[in-house]
Amino acid sequence: MKEGFLQQTSHEEQLIYDHLLDCVKHQSPEEVIDGFRHLFIKGKDYYDHQIRVALARLVNSKTGEQNFNYILNRCCHILVNRWQMQPQLQGAIPALAELFEHLAPATGSYSTTSARLRELVIEFAKTDHCLKLKRLARVISEGKDTTYVGNLINRYPYLYEHYLLSEDSNFEDQKTVKQIQSRLQERFEIDLSKYVTYKVRQVKTSPETQLIVPSKTIIQPVGNPTLLSDRELGVALKQFVGTVEAGYTYRDLSHSFLTHSRQASNYKTFKDDLYQYLITSVDTKYGRHKFNETLYKKIQTILPHCDTKKPDEFIVLRTTSQLLNFLVVESNQRPNHYIFMDLITNMGATSTVGLLLKIVLLCHKVKPHLEKRFSILFTHYESFTKEGVPWLIKALENLNIAFSVNFGKADLSFLRQMM
Repeated sequence: MKEGFLQQTSHEEQLIYDHLLDCVKHQSPEEVIDGFRHLFIKGKDYYDHQIRVALARLVNSKTGEQNFNYILNRCCHILVNRWQMQPQLQGAIPALAELFEHLAPATGSYSTTSARLRELVIEFAKTDHCLKLKRLARVISEGKDTTYVGNLINRYPYLYEHYLLSEDSNFEDQKTVKQIQSRLQERFEIDLSKYVTYKVRQVKTSPETQLIVPSKTIIQPVGNPTLLSDRELGVALKQFVGTVEAGYTYRDLSHSFLTHSRQASNYKTFKDDLYQYLITSVDTKYGRHKFNETLYKKIQTILPHCDTKKPDEFIVLRTTSQLLNFLVVESNQRPNHYIFMDLITNMGATSTVGLLLKIVLLCHKVKPHLEKRFSILFTHYESFTKEGVPWLIKALENLNIAFSVNFGKADLSFLRQMM
């Protein structure tokens, strides 16, 4: 990181940034990428002498090695941020990322400055900055090769903030990712609504048997927008849209709990009530075997010094975030997720995500924390084939549906009339 952005941008840097901005405004993506290749990758034969000199000064400066990753990353995102705003130009982003693949060391024909530049570019290709760029390219290319988990990233916009951005990502980068996230999330919600509408039109309820039977009307088919089977998607929609306990939806249950919890005399009582609220969504046999006891002990160990206090928003946020760490995964450094896998194995992905949804509905501010948990798992398994981790794919798909129904713009409430 460039020392927290506190250093003033040098004259040479600004020259290059302004030049690239002018190029991306007035040249075709092919011309820009070809120029970028000559300037940064080949390190020679660039058409603008002033820019060549500016880059050479940066490369050979005392702080060249320290600042180069930041500078090159910003150069990349000047182009990315412009291209992503126009759908017809977005294909240039994967082409830009591809420039950093298979970089060979400089040969004897390179000048000292060009050789040094190549060394710095090779080091950049190993950084988190470049990794994030390549991930963004996979999002834009929409995972045409879906063999590996990492290539499915375009399906899960809720992961983008954590999967595509670094701690030192600037405002423009964050804005770009949020725009892409919003666009793809909206597309999924529209596709999901179209699919559900198609299914509703395709079937009718028989009043005698209350069974769903095929309609004879010819309707234009709409594809399932998820990686779940039609049956699995139907189960997920029933779970996240319909009623789950005693005629109540997940949202109803959370509202009821929050209303009741305001009367809790202290945090200890709140934790006891929270435990009861959660275990009603745990498979009875599985819960009695060991899980319920483990969950109860975990809840009691959260913020014990606050047990006599009245629970406030901050305490609830801390509680729910620690619960998600426990149920899903704690961190990149401690990626153990045995409990999460055990839950899915015994209850299935839909019910497991339902349990997590109950927690998030209690405290909407903890939603990004759950997204981060899933981003950690996605990163952990991104090099696996999707067939190798079917439980993860089903969990990712179910969470996408749960979020779309409960936090998105997709209104599928009409489904309840048919359930």
